[in-house]
Amino acid sequence: MSKEKQRREALLYHAKPKPGKIKVVPTKPYATQRDLALAYSPGVAEPCLEIEKNKEDVYRYTAKGNIVAVISNGTAVLGLGNIGPEASKPVMEGKSLLFKIFAGIDGIDIELDTTDVEKFIETVKIIAPTFGGINLEDIKAPEAFEIERRLKEELEIPVMHDDQHGTAIISAAALLNALELTGKKMEEIQIVVSGAGAAAVSCTRLYKAFGAKGENIVMLDSKGVIRADRENLSHEKKEFATLRKIDTLQEAMKDSDVFIGLSIANIMTPEMLKSMAQKPIVFAMANPDPEIEYDLACSTREDIIMATCRSAHPNKVNNELGYNFIFRGALDVRATKINEAMKMAAVRALADLTREPVPEQVNIAYDTKRLAFGKKYIIPKPFDPRLITKIPPAVAKAAMESGVAKAPIKDWKKYEEELHQRSGNDNKVVRLLHNRAKTNPKRIVFAEAELLDVLKAAQIVYEEGIAQPILLGNHNSILKLKKELDFDADVPIIDPRADESKEIRTRYAQRLWESRKRKGETEYSSRVNMGKRNYFGAMMVLEGDADGMISGYSRAYPKVLRPVFEVLGRAKGVKNASTVNIMITDKGPLFLADTSINIDPSAEELAEIALMTANVAITFGFSPVMALLSYANFGSSNHPNAQKVREAVRILHERNPDLVVDGEIQTDFALSQELCHNNFAFSILAGINVITFIFPYLDSAYITYKLLKGLHNADSIGPIMVGLRRSAHILQLGASVDEMVNMAAVAVIDSQEREKRKKARMGEIE
Repeated sequence: MSKEKQRREALLYHAKPKPGKIKVVPTKPYATQRDLALAYSPGVAEPCLEIEKNKEDVYRYTAKGNIVAVISNGTAVLGLGNIGPEASKPVMEGKSLLFKIFAGIDGIDIELDTTDVEKFIETVKIIAPTFGGINLEDIKAPEAFEIERRLKEELEIPVMHDDQHGTAIISAAALLNALELTGKKMEEIQIVVSGAGAAAVSCTRLYKAFGAKGENIVMLDSKGVIRADRENLSHEKKEFATLRKIDTLQEAMKDSDVFIGLSIANIMTPEMLKSMAQKPIVFAMANPDPEIEYDLACSTREDIIMATCRSAHPNKVNNELGYNFIFRGALDVRATKINEAMKMAAVRALADLTREPVPEQVNIAYDTKRLAFGKKYIIPKPFDPRLITKIPPAVAKAAMESGVAKAPIKDWKKYEEELHQRSGNDNKVVRLLHNRAKTNPKRIVFAEAELLDVLKAAQIVYEEGIAQPILLGNHNSILKLKKELDFDADVPIIDPRADESKEIRTRYAQRLWESRKRKGETEYSSRVNMGKRNYFGAMMVLEGDADGMISGYSRAYPKVLRPVFEVLGRAKGVKNASTVNIMITDKGPLFLADTSINIDPSAEELAEIALMTANVAITFGFSPVMALLSYANFGSSNHPNAQKVREAVRILHERNPDLVVDGEIQTDFALSQELCHNNFAFSILAGINVITFIFPYLDSAYITYKLLKGLHNADSIGPIMVGLRRSAHILQLGASVDEMVNMAAVAVIDSQEREKRKKARMGEIE
């Protein structure tokens, strides 16, 4: 993607359909006059009077306890420098968004038009009653140190400057684990810190809290080694000034055990790395480009443990692992501050979590059989669903033990369940989907590439590294649209009807005729059909000239389904193909089937649909707790419609006893753990979270999926086709660009899984 195109897309993203990235929404009913009378006058007076009597009741009757102010003056924004408060607002909105999606915290961005430390502090103190916590962001050093110190002293709510402490907490956890792997001790290691800004100072202080010796630390700024005999050192730099008579990074690196980079790109040379001690630990965290490239460092020293801020490499030091969950724990016990004990608890929790077995969902996201504690896995991955249930409790306990918690937690199991529920309201599935696809992109045919939105989707998947698109359609038309979109990548364009495609078109037609000559296909009809893009694209996939296909944007579903079925056919052992839609809801992802193909499936067919849907859920790392839906509950009706569902459940229980499935059951009972437990305690679904729903008829599944999408703005991934010989997926008519991108990722993952199964079979044969 060109810089200009990236610029345009970024501006469009922030401007449309509504400016900005966050909004305020009501949390209470407001439909009736009674609701409004309770929300405002006269009912609102009652909580006001209660809070007047006891100020702490503000946490009981208002949202204060879940609101964090994200405050900046725009003096040190990303790598952009001092750009001012207004220009910093998109970043602060972004931080607020991350608070919400990762930890369920309502972040409110506030930009202050002052560089005066006293005015900044006084302003924050004045507005502090509104908030449960203060997240300071993008404030330049050394002012950031003074602002944070003063606010922590003068306010009784959690205050943290994430630029300092976020990196410190994550890197400290990584360092503890790296030392464990190398057999080195914190109190003995020689540390070189390149950089002397807020993050570098905070990191080094935290390392010292874990045992690093001051005399073993050398810190450098833009002028070189910070020595005790240098003049005009700030208070922070004096704290880390060395007595050693050295001046350069090269000198400092000799025989050092650890390099911490928070400075600029490419300042470390291979020679410097070679001069380090055995089993060196290098955290090159300059953003966006590290102090030494990952591949260069690993090729220079085989014994290195390496971390960067780049997601393309193992051990990414990612602040998302820290601040969201630290504030979550602090808010939940109404901590008066975030102290060293709480930060150290977060470090230990992150380090310990890395050493535990990794959930399959995380392995799937990173396309690996088994992530395990080692050189390439020293800190948890951002996709790890355990983060929200491990880090906040550790922080909360530390707050309680250190005496700063005003509302101690008593029921830790209940608290963990609450945290787990908070983790379901973001688009983790979509991020997992894209990340998984990027690990091994496949060749995906876009059968309708002459259409602008389809080509936009193909451009995105190419530029994001999700897939390698193959574009079907008129060559000149596609080139014209590519130019309009500034899509200048050299990707294959194939026109099935063009003269240059005659040879392959003839070969494909012969292949189609041979497979269907006893099913009404003639040689002539095969040649005609192979000039059609859906037949041609499907045959590309069948013949191994492509790995997957998506189509359906401009045509009714049955018209696209027919050529896919005729060319690819059903997988071995599958009686009927079906489809699954993944709905991204506030409850987390819900898997719905069959949403597109089987109009009135029999009990046997329902059981088959259920099994294939379970496999989809497993592919994405979810446990397929499954309900077979009906208008009836467990024998309350003997109508054949209910009996069909009941029989399907019996078949599943008999043939797949390990599958967590039950029915027939009404939708509300399946959705509510409490309702199900209170009325049907005998059911295997009682008290557990159901995420997979099998519908008795196509119309019920399709209507439900469309209602969720239309009324609740639930994102949909699908329909995901299951039961075909090869990877092909048919879009709903008029699918959005985002939906097409997601389906392309699904097609890639589908192909990846098929490739794995093929290799496994070949291995068994061998």
